[in-house]
Amino acid sequence: QRMLSGPLAPRAPLVPHGKAFGTSASCRSTFNVQDGSDFQDRVVNNPKPVVVDFHAQWCGPCKILGPRLEKMVAKQEGKVLMAKVDIDDHTDLAIEYEVSAVPTVLAMKNGDVVDKFVGIKDEDQLEAFLKKLIGA
Repeated sequence: QRMLSGPLAPRAPLVPHGKAFGTSASCRSTFNVQDGSDFQDRVVNNPKPVVVDFHAQWCGPCKILGPRLEKMVAKQEGKVLMAKVDIDDHTDLAIEYEVSAVPTVLAMKNGDVVDKFVGIKDEDQLEAFLKKLIGA
């Protein structure tokens, strides 16, 4: 019995977690950019406003800002989407959008950058940033 539960134990918690993640709003409104054409399709050509989070694995502030921004984007209930761009994987995009520090967050509407900020913001500031983008 002990051996039986051994291999199953690590797998068991993944099922409900995966299911919950799949149905959560944050999953639908946030996505990781795969490559340049994916960015073009899902960000530049998106009819909805998109917040683009340029981040890096080694960036401490990004680990704080990312989840905070995701939470605020999820609260907008699909009015705005969030694209995550790892600058080490997508140096070309970082250069194209003149990202010189991380975290840099761009607000894009109809393919144009309409607003941006660099560094950490608190939830009130993020909400104002998003509301301005949605209302613009």
